[in-house]
Amino acid sequence: MRNRTRIRLVLLEFLAIALACCILIPFFMILVNSFKGIRESALFGLSLPSKWEFTNYKEVFQQANILRGFKNSILISALVVLCVNVFASMAAFIIQRRDSRFLQGAYYLFIMGLIVPVSIVPTIKLMGDLHIKGSYFSLVMYYTAVLLPFAVFLLVGFMKSIPRELDEAALLEGCGYFRLYGQIVLPLLMTVLVTVSIVVMVSVWNDFFGPFYLMTDSTKWTIVLQIFNFVTMYSTNWGVVFAFMVLVVSPVLIVYLILQRYIIDGLTAGSLKG
Repeated sequence: MRNRTRIRLVLLEFLAIALACCILIPFFMILVNSFKGIRESALFGLSLPSKWEFTNYKEVFQQANILRGFKNSILISALVVLCVNVFASMAAFIIQRRDSRFLQGAYYLFIMGLIVPVSIVPTIKLMGDLHIKGSYFSLVMYYTAVLLPFAVFLLVGFMKSIPRELDEAALLEGCGYFRLYGQIVLPLLMTVLVTVSIVVMVSVWNDFFGPFYLMTDSTKWTIVLQIFNFVTMYSTNWGVVFAFMVLVVSPVLIVYLILQRYIIDGLTAGSLKG
């Protein structure tokens, strides 16, 4: 029995390694082709370049719109992360701590937000009526509304693991609700908030359709839209395009690798405790 168990574990490990390699192959292809010339990169091969072309990255940085795209993506991602964390943590605190049918109904509405797809046409119409279409504010509110249900769902599940006796003791000592939330509850949510922050940042950073439909001003385009524009300009030089893709993916990948432990801990806490 023990030998069979070991064999199964070894087979599962090999299967996991094979699946991981399948996922890593596209990233490896982009990386190696970013150092190839025009003809060699057009083959989309997995072999190392015969001649390393570091000028591809130099040509990317010579484009004036690249840094502007990074700035827009960082600004929008940071604002969305801030809004989602603040609104979701406050909503989860009230929903979980108060036994109210109205709040339970609001929670179920948030759950429906995880299932119901986003309708972009009414969103564009609403933003046009509010005269905010094409602004940073419109895109931040759009992403906040889309990603808030996931954050609330995760935080409500984790809030159930925080004993209510802690709240009662603080209230008996004269602590107000805002102070209770800010000084006691919020620090306990940091593990899950890091998870929410990373998921939200990656979702906003990689999204194409939101800024494509809602951003009419090219000076406010995110880095993903800059890729779209860049490909149309350099469709004959895939080495430069791949170099641009590597620069775009690198910041999110580095953040994810550094904080992946917090992501796993946060998702586990939010799913099991409650």
